[in-house]
Amino acid sequence: GRTWSPARRAAMAGAVAAGVIATQSGIGRYEGDRFWVHMVQHVLLGLVVPLLVVLAAPVTLALQTGGPATRRWLRAGLHSRAGRLLAHPLVGWGLFGGGLVVLYLTPLLDLSARHDLVHLAVHAHVVASGVLFLGPLVGVDPLPARPPFAARLLVVLVAVPFHAIVALALISASLPVAPDAYPSLDDQKTAAALFWGSGELLTLAVAAIVCRQWWVSEQRAAA
Repeated sequence: GRTWSPARRAAMAGAVAAGVIATQSGIGRYEGDRFWVHMVQHVLLGLVVPLLVVLAAPVTLALQTGGPATRRWLRAGLHSRAGRLLAHPLVGWGLFGGGLVVLYLTPLLDLSARHDLVHLAVHAHVVASGVLFLGPLVGVDPLPARPPFAARLLVVLVAVPFHAIVALALISASLPVAPDAYPSLDDQKTAAALFWGSGELLTLAVAAIVCRQWWVSEQRAAA
């Protein structure tokens, strides 16, 4: 008997569509051949999918429509020590940014290209770390100890250097970072530019969402 926002339905549908496009289309077929195609896939899985998932508020939907046992399990998980730790903005920030550095500045990228299980684990980490990073910042689910809006904006701004540092390292490298999987330096520079630009766009989008939520909250408090 409850109604659900069409915008949240559209957000979840968009997240599913982006995930399918990233893995089941030509992007998924050729991401092992071209670094820039891999980067398009990474942007979809690591930025677009997590942002749309957290905007869809799946935990809130589960709490409103699940049975008593489901609601008790979710509340217990959210307020457990592990739930509080995972919901902390610094944890998501570290997993999100640290994962980028490890993936592109270590041999992990080459390793994931050779082993399917490692490749799948990298995809899972990219999606999960994106959700954990963006959930406390722009999500509306009832997470424990959600930071104030000013702190959320600060976390967003502090995450900007991750994309810039990784992109600069890829552009300025004299050798391919994944010589077995992606031996072309020109391809690597194209991928780096794409990565840098998409990171800046994500920052602007997330900052705009946080500012809008802040304004709505202030208007509600004033009313």
